[in-house]
Parts: sequence; structure tokens; C-alpha cells
Amino acid sequence: MTTLPDSELHAYVDGTVAEADCSKIEAHLAANPEDAERVRAYREMNSILHAAFDSVLDEEIPQRLHSHGERPWLRFGIAASLVLVGALAGWLGRGAYPGVTGTSGQGVALARQAALAHAVFTPEVRHPVEVAADQEEHLVKWLSKKLGTELKCPKLGSIGYDLVGGRLLSGPNGPVAHFMFQDARGARLTLYVSTQRGEPRETAFRFSQEEKVAVFYWIDGKYGYALSGELGRDSLLQVANIVYKQLNP
Repeated sequence: MTTLPDSELHAYVDGTVAEADCSKIEAHLAANPEDAERVRAYREMNSILHAAFDSVLDEEIPQRLHSHGERPWLRFGIAASLVLVGALAGWLGRGAYPGVTGTSGQGVALARQAALAHAVFTPEVRHPVEVAADQEEHLVKWLSKKLGTELKCPKLGSIGYDLVGGRLLSGPNGPVAHFMFQDARGARLTLYVSTQRGEPRETAFRFSQEEKVAVFYWIDGKYGYALSGELGRDSLLQVANIVYKQLNP
């Protein structure tokens, strides 16, 4: 099976290829599911990056950075952005995570999206969430309206994790609810909730591991749930069981 180079697939995703070449690439993707999955992954990456960093474009540039001459900070910012995009592209382009139990394409995609969102937002200090925990009621109502279902925010204080807050993300199937929790040491967990394609169904817990980020995920009806954290498998499973029981009393 032939594969297209990353440069061609990125150009296709970014809409910078000629119309005639588009038709050829689409025909290739229809016949080559591995490349089609790479394109899907690149689009997922774009959605998450836009959700994470589009707001930065509206921030005012500090006065100390204004200059009539050369602006080295600008070159640094562009370089840093390219490094981030390149790293995330490589991460997504690697395909399914090692250690995934099961072969569901939707499940693998759900785990990938959740792990990437966790990796992007948990290191944030100033803006880890869009709506803070002190507005939990508003957060849950807002995200519920966006996803078209009555969401619940798990209570994890009994095991040492308090709600930091949450945000709305854009996923391949529509809006995504993203909740973040933190313990006394600063370790963070995230719960990713998204709509799923196809007929409503159910799956048991499945596990995915990508470097330091572990994910337990499951599908319940029309929605997929993924709990991510830098924990061992057994520890994360204990939390996932608590989350599942609270969401399904």
C-alpha cells in the first residue's frame, strides 16, 4: 500500500493544494484508510490548537515588547509555535497508542483526542480552564446545552482531587466538554466528554497509554468519556470507576 508524504497531507488539511490535486488525494484516502486516519488526526490537532490558542491573538502585546526595530520576541514566538505544532503533529501521526485494548476506531480516536487535550491544557498555569470551579453550576449548564445532554461533574474530593473548572472544545463530532481536577500536589486529571458517530452503543472500560498520559475511556449511548492523567493504570482505573458510578448512579 502506498502512502502520501506528510507535507502533502498537511497541505490538503490546510486547504493549500490545487483543486485537481484535491481530487487525487481524496481518491487516495478513500482507498488507503491509514492515510485517511492520519488526515483525521491532523484535523483533530488543528481543532484543539485553535481552541487552546486562538484567544491569545486577542491579547494586547505588552508595551515593553513594542519596538520600532527588529523584534526578536516575534521570531522566538513563531519558532516556539512551530516546535509545538511539529511535536503534536508527530504525536498524532504515530497512529493508535500502544496498549489500547480493543479495536474500535472510534474508541482509539476518543482516547487520542482526550490524551492530546490533557497534554495541551494541564501544564497551563494562568489559563488551564475557561470557566473556574467557583462557577461550577454555570459551567455544567453551559456545557450541557452545547452537547445537548444533561452533564454531571464528578465529585472527587473524597480521593483528593478538587475541580479546577472546565472548557468547551471543538472535536471531530462537534462540541466537547473538558473538566479538569487537581490534587494537593498539583497533579491534574481531565475528563473529556464528546458525542460519537453512529448508533448509540455501550463499551466496557478500555485503556490507552501515550508516554506519561494514561487514559481510561468508554462509550455510553451517544457519548464518549475519557479520563486522562499521569497515573499508573491501576490508580487511574480506581478513579475511573468512581467517575463512572457517579455519572451512572
